[in-house]
Amino acid sequence: MKLSYNWLKEYIDLDVDPQELSAILTDIGLEVEGFEEVQSVKGGLQGVVIGEVLTCEKHPNADKLSITTVDVGGKILPIVCGAPNVAKGQKVPVATVGTVLYDGDKPVQIKKSKIRGEVSEGMICAEDELGLGSSHEGIMVLDPEARPGTPAADYFDIQTDYVYEIGLTPNRGDAASHIGSARDLVAGLNRYFNTRKYHLNLPDVSGFKVDNHDLDIEVEVKDTDACPRYSGITVKDITVKESPEWLKQRLESIGVRPINNVVDITNFVLHETGHPLHAFDAAKIKGNKVVVQKMPDQTPFVTLDEVERKLHVEDLMICNEEEGMCIAGVFGGAESGVTEKTTAVFLESAYFDPKHIRKTSKRHILQTDASFRFERGADPNITLFALKRAALLVKALAGGTISSEIKDVYPHPVEKWTIDISYAHVDRLIGNPIDRDIIKEIVQDLEMEIIEETNEGLKLRIPTFKVDVLREVDVIEEILRIYGYNNVKFEDKIHSSVSLRPKPDLEKLQNEISDYLVGQGFHEMMNNSLTRSDYITQSGTFNEKNNVTLLNPLSKELDILRQTLLFGGLEVTAYNQNRKKNDLKLFEFGKIYLKKDNYDKKRGVKNYYEEKHLILLATGRLQEENWNAGHEKADFFYVKGIADSLLKKLGIDEKKTEINDTTNSNFQYGLDFTYGGKLLATVGAVHPKILRMTGVKNEVFAADLNWDLITQLVPREDIQYVPVPKFPAVRRDLALVIDKNIRFAEMKKLAFRTERKLLKSVGIFDIYEGDKIPEGKKSYALSFILQDENKTLTDKVIDKTMRRIQQAFERELHATLR
Repeated sequence: MKLSYNWLKEYIDLDVDPQELSAILTDIGLEVEGFEEVQSVKGGLQGVVIGEVLTCEKHPNADKLSITTVDVGGKILPIVCGAPNVAKGQKVPVATVGTVLYDGDKPVQIKKSKIRGEVSEGMICAEDELGLGSSHEGIMVLDPEARPGTPAADYFDIQTDYVYEIGLTPNRGDAASHIGSARDLVAGLNRYFNTRKYHLNLPDVSGFKVDNHDLDIEVEVKDTDACPRYSGITVKDITVKESPEWLKQRLESIGVRPINNVVDITNFVLHETGHPLHAFDAAKIKGNKVVVQKMPDQTPFVTLDEVERKLHVEDLMICNEEEGMCIAGVFGGAESGVTEKTTAVFLESAYFDPKHIRKTSKRHILQTDASFRFERGADPNITLFALKRAALLVKALAGGTISSEIKDVYPHPVEKWTIDISYAHVDRLIGNPIDRDIIKEIVQDLEMEIIEETNEGLKLRIPTFKVDVLREVDVIEEILRIYGYNNVKFEDKIHSSVSLRPKPDLEKLQNEISDYLVGQGFHEMMNNSLTRSDYITQSGTFNEKNNVTLLNPLSKELDILRQTLLFGGLEVTAYNQNRKKNDLKLFEFGKIYLKKDNYDKKRGVKNYYEEKHLILLATGRLQEENWNAGHEKADFFYVKGIADSLLKKLGIDEKKTEINDTTNSNFQYGLDFTYGGKLLATVGAVHPKILRMTGVKNEVFAADLNWDLITQLVPREDIQYVPVPKFPAVRRDLALVIDKNIRFAEMKKLAFRTERKLLKSVGIFDIYEGDKIPEGKKSYALSFILQDENKTLTDKVIDKTMRRIQQAFERELHATLR
């Protein structure tokens, strides 16, 4: 949600610096996620001044150009101009040298130049070049009374504003508007500056009156559960046109595109009061009757975006006597909206049940400004105020007359409710006593009425816009929010208790591995556990029946819980690559989620399974580009080496780990590490189809480690020092010719199985395939380290051991000495 500083000033007499106000908004619970200065014209016309054309002559070397001299306030500039309407004596806007103008979002700097041999030190501007309009027929000719040298920003009254991006929490529907936020600010500013001078100034609607009864539209609400209140009024003889500049500036400042004066008024009142409105073309209301009802399942309905949607039987609709006109509280229809031909409107101001709106919005994947507010709970008792405000604005900006009484269907009025609060409970929950007068000031500034006061506490009447304040603890939260979390004092003493931590300490273990990976140049990422089901469908690797699907997803991009960390990691990779960050080493700890096939009849729910994983991703160069750095790129062996070193660091016995070709089709090629028949890790090159699916442009190598299984295998005892053996190790080499499909891992495993005591390590230092090697074969040069920790090895023992290993290779792998 966006808030405009200038707009807020209409409801509070703000005298606070915009930057300081940003901090105050955050302190009272309206967290400012972004803050920027904006102008009503991009760039604020800085460097543009009013000039007077002193002379104007034809360019000697170009028929369509003129050479002018322009007085810009005591300084005469030579300017070559191509506009056909430039003439001596005109007052014109001039962009001086160094000025930056904008062609859309593209900046264009004005420079001193020569045009066909003539010096030009500026530019006489057309309105589209300044961003003041769309005309490019010629330069702007200003009022003859304009003074040369006047800054164009002053002449055109360019407004500077400050816009706050507020991270509104779901329970704060009451603050989803400028008036709602201003109400919080009144309380916050009075508390922050220890004053009582700030007050909320609401727009005056006392001038509202019905002009005639020429256009009466009946209202019938058939479902009062889904629509507890429906209010409406008609305004006729209006002129739909472009909105005045002040209204367009208000909407544009918060990112809302102006459309026409009537639609802009409904949007303005929405962002002012927080209450959504809708304007219907009265001529499209067949039978002069509005009916609020649900329609048959699968009824087709075309919305404003020209998309035909099939209605659900529980979707609430605003209809005329023959057909639907609007999906209530969510989106308008294509046929009933206001156009330039509209001469009369029916203004709707209703209160809809939040659950109905939320379900309809999710069903049709339609998130609008109206549904955003209705889902969180609007104020049922503001409908008339918002309706009068909109009707008066329509009358003022579009002409016309208010042509009916207000129709207000409200069979079961929502009354304010009462809550008792205890001072003792306030002190206990907040942690230190708050002055009782301060508590009373805060609740009154938030428009909670004190109806009874005792020494022990207060009885409060809660306004209906405070939909989330239902219990005593909610009131205490409101008090603390305005009082300031930072103002709660801490005790001088620290209370703690000794606790035993399990072995291995999982949190410490994860931190150690994170530190190790960061030391290797990796960056940690944290992705949403929600992802899109399309990934599961398109990859073909996972079983869609195992998806943990959300009942009410926020969007189709976030409709299931992830079955793997890979897709989220690839999205991060694509995001960085799209911003020219191609050399990446990333890791993430996170859980994956699966739904089991079996069904628990006793519990009556599906069984679900979650498992923690660690994923590593590498792509591009391993080192930052530099003149003396290598150009080595990430590959399969690099990522496998990192995975091997992690397992070794964690004390996983590599002799008990089996390695086989991966069966995971997310990888083009790779290896599966298994331990005791369970999948420990998968390392490989991500398959090109998966890269294309996630928008990744370069090859990526990944390792997916089962962190839960790894932590079960980590030794429970502390690592102990083992002295260096007194007796030397011996190395022996073998060059063997074997089948191409035999991997080094198989030979290593066989060697350790053959010699368990003396063999310490097996390495590979050469692979050869060439003319001297038979077809279908390859040569491995292996090194073997032998050592006896109790005595020096003799040649006889060494030869016997090596002969036994060689015979095992010949017998089981059909290897031959080269």
